[in-house]
Amino acid sequence: MNSRLSASRLRSYIKDVELPVRTNVWPEPEASLILRFGAGIGSVLEHHAELHRTMLQARSHISAIERADKSVVSGTTILADRLTGSKGRFTRHWHAPQGGLWGSTIYVNTLLPRSRLLLPVAAGIAGCEAVRESGAQDAVIRWINDVLIGGSKVGGFLAESLTGARSREEYCLIGFGINVNNEQFPEEIQATATSLGRHLGRPVDLETFTYCFLAKLSWNIGLLHYYEEALLPDLTPNGSGHPLIRRWRELSDSPGKRVLFGFDVMASPQYRATVSSITEDGGLQLVLEDGSEITEYSGEIRYL
Repeated sequence: MNSRLSASRLRSYIKDVELPVRTNVWPEPEASLILRFGAGIGSVLEHHAELHRTMLQARSHISAIERADKSVVSGTTILADRLTGSKGRFTRHWHAPQGGLWGSTIYVNTLLPRSRLLLPVAAGIAGCEAVRESGAQDAVIRWINDVLIGGSKVGGFLAESLTGARSREEYCLIGFGINVNNEQFPEEIQATATSLGRHLGRPVDLETFTYCFLAKLSWNIGLLHYYEEALLPDLTPNGSGHPLIRRWRELSDSPGKRVLFGFDVMASPQYRATVSSITEDGGLQLVLEDGSEITEYSGEIRYL
């Protein structure tokens, strides 16, 4: 990745590229306000040539800042050109060589609990939007936040919570891994993984893609704050529902799919069902084979 990555360049990208994209749908004053709510994302960019895991680096960063009796900057983002010990859910290895976007963002939580639940949704939407905007218009989201192209996984996201040992602040670590230009995959995932560059048949400018993804993450987290503030007078959602949930429904191909569900679906699948929709707080609505319905808030699915 180009070492010229900087918070100032990200801010310029948001102003010159992301804001005009959003004003195609939102009035400019509202779009600007939403981006201000999310402006902390990427306000500090820490770049490494190699790390074991960016999540571990994020935890170390928090510990070091707190030991110095300082405050962690919300939105601090740690990036690495390659990872040697990356993983996704549970103990699954994530292949993270040169050419992909590998990183973690530290978010200091100030959201209400029900908005906090949608942070993983916000990350998945940001990934899918960035992949689509870079040329893969057929990219979709598989619940809750895997990004697929043509049925193959191109991006995954992981959210972990952490309470500061000294500050007692609540942190949310948002990990992201997106296959951008890396084209070689281990044998065990060759049939289920792809990259954006492979799909497009050309390399993608990784610096621009990084700014694009972080700009969209900034927008989506800003949207969580904007919508929460709009509801604070009575905390009653309006009839149109949460804008992030509406966007997820636009981008996901999960509704209507027959799936295998499990908390760890690869190791311990639990049952088969058909996806009907997603609730306003991110729960997956499923119709079981006997016709009964269930809503799951944790776990994962694989398409049948």
